[in-house]
Amino acid sequence: MELHGALNDYKRSRGDSHRFPGERRSTTGLFSGLDDRLVHVAPDGSLRDYSYPISGLAGVERSRFGLELDGEVRWFDDGEQRYVGDTAVVETTHEVADTGCTRYDLTIGRLHLTHVALETSDGTDEAGRGEERDDATLHACFGFDPDGRASRIGQLWHDDVVEVHHDSERDFLAASMPVSVSGQVPERFGELLAAEPTEFPRSEDDERYEEAQLSPITMTEIELAGTPASATVATLLSTDEDRADGLERVRAGATDHDDRESILEAGREQARERLPASVPSVDRGFEDLRALALLRAPTGARIAGPEFDPFYRYSGGYGYTWFRDDAEIARFLLETDRRAGLDLEAWHAASARFYAETQRPDGTWPHRVWPHNGSLAPGWAHGRIERGDADSGKYQADQTASVAAFLATYLRRVDSDDERVRDALEAALDGLDATLEDDGLPSRVQNAWENMTGRFTHTAATFLEAYAAIARAPVEGDIAARARENARAVYEAVDDLWIPERGSYALRLDDGERDERLDGSTLALASAHRAYDDIESVDADRLDRLVSHLETTLDGLYRDPEGPVDGLARFEGDSWRVREQREPKIWTVTTAWGAHAATEFEALLVANDRDEAAAFDDRARELLALISPDGPLRRSGGYLPEQVFDDGTADSATPLGWPHAIRLATASALEEDAAARLEAAALQD
Repeated sequence: MELHGALNDYKRSRGDSHRFPGERRSTTGLFSGLDDRLVHVAPDGSLRDYSYPISGLAGVERSRFGLELDGEVRWFDDGEQRYVGDTAVVETTHEVADTGCTRYDLTIGRLHLTHVALETSDGTDEAGRGEERDDATLHACFGFDPDGRASRIGQLWHDDVVEVHHDSERDFLAASMPVSVSGQVPERFGELLAAEPTEFPRSEDDERYEEAQLSPITMTEIELAGTPASATVATLLSTDEDRADGLERVRAGATDHDDRESILEAGREQARERLPASVPSVDRGFEDLRALALLRAPTGARIAGPEFDPFYRYSGGYGYTWFRDDAEIARFLLETDRRAGLDLEAWHAASARFYAETQRPDGTWPHRVWPHNGSLAPGWAHGRIERGDADSGKYQADQTASVAAFLATYLRRVDSDDERVRDALEAALDGLDATLEDDGLPSRVQNAWENMTGRFTHTAATFLEAYAAIARAPVEGDIAARARENARAVYEAVDDLWIPERGSYALRLDDGERDERLDGSTLALASAHRAYDDIESVDADRLDRLVSHLETTLDGLYRDPEGPVDGLARFEGDSWRVREQREPKIWTVTTAWGAHAATEFEALLVANDRDEAAAFDDRARELLALISPDGPLRRSGGYLPEQVFDDGTADSATPLGWPHAIRLATASALEEDAAARLEAAALQD
């Protein structure tokens, strides 16, 4: 997003009770792109690339589509959207001057296709009946952002193809029908400073003709033809030095997909190659896998969510790979695949390879990286990279622990002979040990929510789980013994975080004092203790405390406002991005985390013959229902946004990968448990 786009949104959104002015939101609309380009299709049909983290290319910054009917141009308003079956083809239907219009958007590789078709004059659809309109013209205005630049841009008009370029990136536009091209001068300084936003395309040509080809904005007119009247617009992002190759590919993209069926077949073929054929044992789990695939780069790494705040105005950005989020997603997918047979071996192997390639020499992983190549991304927790700053607290040790837990599980369940992963895991053990203090707790670091420093219960839980996982992995005996010893040390040290008065564990130790606030990330204690129980027994006193902690935390963070949504807040007193709302917002991550924690803890209680197990099974199913395909926290396309306001308005990164993966793992566990109970009952009968 360039400054002009942020300023225009700022002007449109000032005073809004839910919007943060200057952002590029994806809380409405749907995404297409299962390869190395990610394109958002808004309800009004406008396109925008969110591709840079995944491909290193910026692409389309803004666009607008309209129809010229009877000599008048009418720009598309919001339409109805859906995915076509189990594909990433986005269907949007519009009503323009009593004329129905259906468009299909599909992103394949670095090519995006938009097929637009009118209903025929007697009101029928694309079946082809009725008379053809001969006066329909598609108007498409695109603002490109090659190399992330809005200035020093050039356009080349190759008769039937437009090329917009800066330096290394070339963005091409073509259509299946003849194209008429003109340039559009971007906002001038006075317009950027004006109170009202500038609308595009402009209604008048500028007298300075040379500016039309020194601009990122191009205007095209495309005659619709056939029965029904239709055309396909193609855009291609490229870094190829061979211009002829780019021209050929974008032309072929448009002409080879010049009707509805060719678009749909291309979408079906892409889905067959990129997604599991089915998700038989997880309730509509395909929606979760599609969302996760959209966020995935060819390296196997995922962005946390589509980048909605590129200027860091209200956050630190989202279009990066965090090793905490990504490794947790990888582990949840591995867990789900084991139960449901999703055939995700290539995904698991790609994750393991990416983690091995991005590990630091000291065995840790950095704050965040670019998913398309693994290089270091901007961040505020790179203390172990900065000279002399390893003990500053500018480090998120739970990220290293999360990766270590995945790698250990990968070795045990997927490929015990992967020497590179084994070496990375042994180095990770050194990285964990470097942050473990003599009292058995990790040292002062940043937390999972990245807004505090201290000695966190959540960090301790991730260490406990990582050590337990390494102890079970197929590694050398001394490595496993050291991991087991350190797991025992963390297990014992967790008692230092207990708050008897609240019946819960502290959020953190801060200068030796317990921070007594309830924190959703401490729900990680459930899976950590289940992992520990696989190497050494969890004692009865600890189980009692965990029962109390989970009940207190789930009850204390649960919010049921007067509105269409309910779920869990992040932590007590959370005031981030609440705008005019008085209470903390509901987060899909913590709601999903609560469901998974209850599921994990129920299994631990069953293994220890505890009577409380049934209550946690009930709690898990109640929380899972909130994020399930028909739950109140779901949005169009099956997306889970990071946060919602009390009136149900979605906010922040949408879709967010982490809760989608947690939901898959939780749903598969509960369905497996239900199936086992039915089988046991049948045997008894």
